[in-house]
Amino acid sequence: MVDPQPASEQSPERRHPPRLEETEEGAVLFNVPFPSDLSQLKGMSPIIAKWPYQINYIHSYGQDSPFFAGLANKKLLGTRCSRCGTAYGTPRLRCMGCGGECDWFELPRRGRVHTWTTCYFSGEAYLDETPFHLILVEWENVATLFLSRLVGCESADISIGMQVEARFRRNSKFNVADVYFVRAPKQT
Repeated sequence: MVDPQPASEQSPERRHPPRLEETEEGAVLFNVPFPSDLSQLKGMSPIIAKWPYQINYIHSYGQDSPFFAGLANKKLLGTRCSRCGTAYGTPRLRCMGCGGECDWFELPRRGRVHTWTTCYFSGEAYLDETPFHLILVEWENVATLFLSRLVGCESADISIGMQVEARFRRNSKFNVADVYFVRAPKQT
């Protein structure tokens, strides 16, 4: 179809159609192969582009919020059943034994190694820190064990029952790795 109006009488949008703004974000590809014979398109290699990707993840700590607030304030918190008195080193809202409501309390900074392992492989977040030691910490009169890292010890120096002491990251990342353990200094 031919436009009957001369170019001088056409609206500015018709003479110069609007264009999207060119930006520098996303993938920039140069020299994309394209055959001159369109019958060759079925044999064309796929275009592979690497695109940056980012997402903001919103997560609620819900009933465990006091635990993470405690870590940010250099306190290791557990819970204790208000009905039967069972104490938990891994916090919970309700008692596993009687179903009673649990209240927060501060765990001792000192505990003992219940068992341990050395991790030579890890998830992506800690892969570059391997090998590292994981321990299960136990406390007197606390029903559950607490999984954490043991820092500053060689494998030969770790033993079951060894006294350990909690340390905290200076800048909280609001995850369970904000607390770690070291060999406890000898008490005099």
